[in-house]
Amino acid sequence: MEVFSGRPRSPERHPPVGPSRARHASLLNLRSAAGQVFLLQVVIVVLLVAAAVVGMMLQAERDALQQGRRESVVAAQSFASAPGTAAALQGPDPSAVLQPRAEEARKRAGVDFVVAMSTTGIRYTYPYPQEIGKKFVGTIEPALQGRTVVEEAGGPPLPVGKGTNVQAVVPVTDSRGEVVGLVSAGITVKNLSALWLPQLPIILGSGAAALALAMTGTTLVSRRLRRQTHGLAPVELAQLYEHHDAVLHAVREGVLITSADGRLLLANDEARRLLGLPEHMHGRPVRELELPEPVMRLLSSPDAVSDEVHLAGDRLLAVNKRPTYPHADRGGSVVTLRDTTELAAVSGRAEIARERLKLLYEAGMGIGTTLDVGRTAQELADVAAPQFADLVTVDLLDAVLRGWEPTAEGWRHLRRAAIGGDHRTMPMYPLGEVITFSARTPQMQTLREGRGMLEADLSQAHGWREQDPERARKALEGGLRSLVTVPLRARNVALGVANFYRTVESPAFEPEDLAFAEELAVRAAVAIDNARRFTREHAMAVTLQRSLLPRGQPEQDALEVAWRYLPAEAGVGGDWFDVIPLPGARVALVMGDVVGHGLHAAATMGRLRTAVHNFSTLDLPVDEVLGNLDDLVVRMDNEESMGDAAQDHEGAGVTGATCLYAVYDPVVGVCTMARAGHPEPLVVRPDGTVTCPGVPASAPLGLGGYPFETAEFALPEGSQLVLYTDGLVEDRTHDIDLGMERLRRALGGSGSSTPEETCQAVIDALQPSHSSDDIALLTARTRMFPPSRVAEWDVPPDPALVPSVRARCRETLLRWGLEDSGFATELIVSELITNAIRYGTPPVGVRLLHGRSLICEVSDGSGTSPRLRRAATTDEGGRGLFLVAQFAQRWGTRYTTRGKVIWAEQVLPDGTSAASHLAPVDFLLDQFDLDQFDDPGQ
Repeated sequence: MEVFSGRPRSPERHPPVGPSRARHASLLNLRSAAGQVFLLQVVIVVLLVAAAVVGMMLQAERDALQQGRRESVVAAQSFASAPGTAAALQGPDPSAVLQPRAEEARKRAGVDFVVAMSTTGIRYTYPYPQEIGKKFVGTIEPALQGRTVVEEAGGPPLPVGKGTNVQAVVPVTDSRGEVVGLVSAGITVKNLSALWLPQLPIILGSGAAALALAMTGTTLVSRRLRRQTHGLAPVELAQLYEHHDAVLHAVREGVLITSADGRLLLANDEARRLLGLPEHMHGRPVRELELPEPVMRLLSSPDAVSDEVHLAGDRLLAVNKRPTYPHADRGGSVVTLRDTTELAAVSGRAEIARERLKLLYEAGMGIGTTLDVGRTAQELADVAAPQFADLVTVDLLDAVLRGWEPTAEGWRHLRRAAIGGDHRTMPMYPLGEVITFSARTPQMQTLREGRGMLEADLSQAHGWREQDPERARKALEGGLRSLVTVPLRARNVALGVANFYRTVESPAFEPEDLAFAEELAVRAAVAIDNARRFTREHAMAVTLQRSLLPRGQPEQDALEVAWRYLPAEAGVGGDWFDVIPLPGARVALVMGDVVGHGLHAAATMGRLRTAVHNFSTLDLPVDEVLGNLDDLVVRMDNEESMGDAAQDHEGAGVTGATCLYAVYDPVVGVCTMARAGHPEPLVVRPDGTVTCPGVPASAPLGLGGYPFETAEFALPEGSQLVLYTDGLVEDRTHDIDLGMERLRRALGGSGSSTPEETCQAVIDALQPSHSSDDIALLTARTRMFPPSRVAEWDVPPDPALVPSVRARCRETLLRWGLEDSGFATELIVSELITNAIRYGTPPVGVRLLHGRSLICEVSDGSGTSPRLRRAATTDEGGRGLFLVAQFAQRWGTRYTTRGKVIWAEQVLPDGTSAASHLAPVDFLLDQFDLDQFDDPGQ
């Protein structure tokens, strides 16, 4: 009996008959089974041919080497045993006697060389006379003991050219059996093709025959398969089956196929669902399937049926029945079933869908009204209860509540963020409590799997009950019935979970409710994530605002510093200041102000502040520092103006800033300053007089192309330099002139005050009640470097005077009590002076500064800067700066109007003896004198 396949019968199809070229094309098609089998056979044959050729070559090489070994041993032993060989080796001129014999023996024996040598390995013969007298290349020790040595080795060139040298070394003994010399003979094995090329056609012919047989067999198999499949390719057969099977199980009608004897041959998924058929029912009689009596009678009857309605359990089924082959007597029937009870259910679901859409609309309007994470979670709970659930709880990660990025490590510990519905009679975790969920709870499962979980009957939810058995028991006794828990995910990151509960007074949750809960959670998660990101941005702004001030006062001897920073009420701004120690005991003071407020202004300030630190590290002049800052602001402004970038951040617009940069040198008491659009600083002299230093005003940063003028003025010791931003002297209620006058009055008479007292007095006098701009104030009292801690010398450009400079340096360090640093300092000074004399231009000077550290400075009139490099082992110089870098904490170059200064800073000893660590320095200095000055060739 045949089964109806859903495809109309047709005459038997035969494979198309075409030219042989089409058949060969189908054979070479790698998508066909025949083509793949043929390709596999081709690969196997090629691998076998390649393996045979390689094996034949290896065998040929092995045979050639074995033959070379035999011939080398025979030739060497023949020459060693020849009459007169031992006597010639003991004679006065072995080469003159043995060289002709060796060449004759080499040609007669057919070897490439015959070498007679002494017991020490010195050649007496060789095909090339120039190699006579040189050391033999090979192993001779066993031959000296009377044994024959055969080995593969290399040596001087031979007439036959390059190749694998097989040589034998045999001893030559006299009449008493003593070894008086050695003889070596060898053959160069270099051409093996003559051994295996004659057999290559046989192997290739065998491979070609195998390929021909494979093609013939594959063609025959392919033709037979095409006849049996009626011309359909395997891919077409598979697609035909997949399409029929997909359609059969995808239709919303049940399909049953029965045989003529009443057996069930086929049932699709919908028929199984409608009739509740068991798993293994194919081939079984219909009467054994325990179907309802009307359905069983219908299936057993051979009569056709059209649109009959039968009751099957709680379903009304519309049934149609037709014979499988209407024009044949093979028997069998096809039955289709359609569930008409779902029509009423569809109308009910439509009403529920309208209610759900209304609830989703209310959720869109009621969730996310604020940017507070806790409030947004509570809005979700309030919207869902009691319209969707009787009780709603929202548990979020601690990181989400704090505004941080959530991670999977925090899933086990969630904090109760919101509760909705009537929970007074339920034993719930209170708000704010941290809940540690076990791995089997629905909450942890939904977080791990990223999808909602439905527990229709909580009394059977073992994972939920094991979280807190006592609390779960009380909740069930209180009427809790079912649970839907869904993850709150935004940007594919879990933020927490939302739990929807129903009591016994409401119907249990169904799968449709789970889908709605997931949709509601998706909308709420976006609002919660927005609130989280706002919380993070707010925390970042606060953190950034706190990081604007320097962490603490840097270690320096030049200034006594105090400052104040008061942010505006609108939030973080762009004012900043810095105190930066520079080489040579100098200190740089920076005061700047970026246009605008908000994170954009603060970020711009951070970039400028970092740039100032970098330019200060390069020890550039003050006008060049401002010039580089101006270029940076212009580039930043161009970046902000490109495309729509200016609309993507707060404070969009043209980037601009003002800046004041000053460098104070305590050794000479001089301050160098330049300002770009910044208010002019004030100087409070020791007698309390307030003056303006007269620093020329230059254009603000960001205009580009304008020079920055520099002012240099002397500051008496004890003077106070007052730097500030315009927020201190300018306000909406008065102009800057009135603010400057108030600042002068506040500073008047503060010459004897400390910088801390001066800052507080100014803030008390000028701080507005409602500040619309940031206020930054910096006060620095000057100090002078003690003359007793400064030593300077002029050095004539003569290398011979370097030892005398070292001696003066040693005496100065003894006077300062720094003899422990003497060795390293002498080495540094010696190297720097030598470089200045050799590569610089006069005048050359040396200066030592004794402060918190010991600073060595060597100046000259050249503008070239040395660079640190690693000298090669054959270099005679180039290691001096490497030694300086090793013994100094840091070193660098500073350019002046008259040339440059190379400086090196050393950390002073902490009281422990450093002699043990610097013991090699004395030796290095002695070597320095010898290498650098005593030898006139250097």
